[in-house]
Amino acid sequence: MLVSLKKYFKGDPVIWMVILLLSIFSLLAVYSSTGSLAYRFQGGNTSYYILKHATILFMGLVITYVTHLVPYKYFSRISQLLLYFAIPLLLVTLVYGVNRNDASRWLSLPGLSLTFQTSDIAKLAIIMYTARILAKKQDNIKDFKEAFRPIIIPLLLVCALVFPANFSTAALIFATAFILMFIGRVHLGYLFGLIGIIVVVLGIVIGIALSHKWEGRYSTWQKRIESFMNRDEGTDGNYQVDQAKIAIVRGGLVNLRPGKSIQRNFLPHPYSDFIYAIIIEEYGLIGGVVVLILYLYLLFRAAVMVRKSSRTFPAFLAIGLAVMITFQALINMAVAVNLMPVTGQPLPMISMGGSSLLFTCVALGIIQSVSRGIKNQQETAEQLSREQIATEQISPEDEQEIHN
Repeated sequence: MLVSLKKYFKGDPVIWMVILLLSIFSLLAVYSSTGSLAYRFQGGNTSYYILKHATILFMGLVITYVTHLVPYKYFSRISQLLLYFAIPLLLVTLVYGVNRNDASRWLSLPGLSLTFQTSDIAKLAIIMYTARILAKKQDNIKDFKEAFRPIIIPLLLVCALVFPANFSTAALIFATAFILMFIGRVHLGYLFGLIGIIVVVLGIVIGIALSHKWEGRYSTWQKRIESFMNRDEGTDGNYQVDQAKIAIVRGGLVNLRPGKSIQRNFLPHPYSDFIYAIIIEEYGLIGGVVVLILYLYLLFRAAVMVRKSSRTFPAFLAIGLAVMITFQALINMAVAVNLMPVTGQPLPMISMGGSSLLFTCVALGIIQSVSRGIKNQQETAEQLSREQIATEQISPEDEQEIHN
């Protein structure tokens, strides 16, 4: 059976196992955390949301499988096209997007009653594009005009368009691209200079927002930061975090109570932003650590690909996407355990389905495509090496002697 699976599922088998385990955690946690939602909006039909989520998750896994069959070299060109597509979408979203909680993050598909976050397309596009430019400019990687400027202009444009409605996603995109540029040997002076400029600009924006008492998302960010800083004072803004803490305490060290969460009835968005707290409540701290290890191991396997790859583009592509997924997971977990202010980042591959889940599946498929390509290169190199050794070892004189 394993031989049959390896025939159809190429790439890193460990990453396939990580994807499978995260999918199982997702189904169990979403089913448990959507009970109160079902009673409020679906007349108590608890199977409605899990079936919907399972359908999206299945679609995502199919996308992962199909994507991993595409040779990774095609993603270099696709990254350009995707970026040209994503930037206008972000502009349209800011002007005409669906507004929820003072944030225009979503676009509605006409006639389908479906919405998706355009930032999910943008963050995938910009990381792929950054990997492309880093690979193409390695000979002039220290040059500002040749290497740094082609990366930083689209990166800052994407972050600026995402920032007004989704600060945490803009920060995630920038941090991932920054690490990728550091790995790609971009001049450190340019990188730290960029950090200094962004700190100054953010300081000016924050100062203006505070002095003019801006409403909307700026007011929301201020309240979240104040609630985080005053977390020990029992403020009303800490309600989400307080409920998450109760869930974590109820989980204890070792637990196994799938479907028996109590805090899912009190915790806002237990199926997305705070699903990690529900996992700990039902599976204990050990269960939470297992989920954490799965993401970290995904990052480790991507690092192994970098070491094995003989080409720069697949190495940058795999590690960039793995860093993005892992960072997003760590941010979600840090919010759930009150190490960071509330951000609204879903837990990749686990939170209830949507565009974030689907684009995470695309990213995982690309990582597996890189793994498949590296394996094919290694097998080809080994085959050529064996043929060369066989040719060199048996000379015409040896062949005549063997014949005699």
